[in-house]
Amino acid sequence: MKNMSNILLGIIVLSGIPFVIALIKAYLKKKSENNLGEESFIKIGLVGALANFFDTLGLSSFAIETTFFKNFKLVPDEKLPGTLNVGATMPSICQALLFISAVKVDTLTLFSLIIAAVIGALFGASLISKLDRKKIQLSMGIALFAMAIILIAGKLNLFPQGGNAIGLTGGKLVIGIIGNFLFGALNTLGIGLFAPCMTMIYMLGMTPLAAFPIMMGSCALLLPFAGIKFIKEDTHSIKGSLGVNIMGPIGVAIAFFLVKEMNVSMLKNLLIVVVLYTTYMMFKSYFESKKKDSLDKAA
Repeated sequence: MKNMSNILLGIIVLSGIPFVIALIKAYLKKKSENNLGEESFIKIGLVGALANFFDTLGLSSFAIETTFFKNFKLVPDEKLPGTLNVGATMPSICQALLFISAVKVDTLTLFSLIIAAVIGALFGASLISKLDRKKIQLSMGIALFAMAIILIAGKLNLFPQGGNAIGLTGGKLVIGIIGNFLFGALNTLGIGLFAPCMTMIYMLGMTPLAAFPIMMGSCALLLPFAGIKFIKEDTHSIKGSLGVNIMGPIGVAIAFFLVKEMNVSMLKNLLIVVVLYTTYMMFKSYFESKKKDSLDKAA
């Protein structure tokens, strides 16, 4: 089991090497051209540290960074998607390295669900992207809200649910693989993987802590390739991306020790907060998309 985990960690580290090389080359090229942009390395880096602190606890760094970047005009709108994806890469790799090393999860379950998410992102998104985005947002919002109600009811001992297992077998493993495949595809559309993955893991009888290496390992293998694409297309803020990649892991490290010290009961409470927060963001995105479509039709 330990050897297999080390192999996974090695793959994650190797996937990050070409990303780091591409980012450094892009920075040096921009610097030689005196074209680094007007964005603030320090301000964006501090936002990245804060966002990735909460990201490590299960709250979306993309949602937090988007709020700060847009409201304080730290990153131009046209560079926002690229900066989010490029900036999240090293923090996600750090999350995966820390949690896969520290949190015990059944090897078959860990590998199966991570591979399913990666395949979902690579192939499933092309199918899901043909679906109506608003309907996906609305469906996910309703599903997450229902999950939150179930989690709260379980917390109040209205009925038994959840568990303390560190792995899945049989039909539950199949459900987990299918679920993470879908979550990986949805992640490429801007619908975060963390909250639905955490909820699914817990509802299938696993401990909430087991979700952390699974969801973080999934993102750590997805983001380097997405990040390189944005770097090559020059559709990101180079100073902003560099700032988040350097300072984001600091927030990850601080939050990691908090999560490790949490007992199962506190993690269940955290899971409820994460699901409710993501439900709110999903409905918010749905209504924003609906409003945008109405304005486009009126124009």
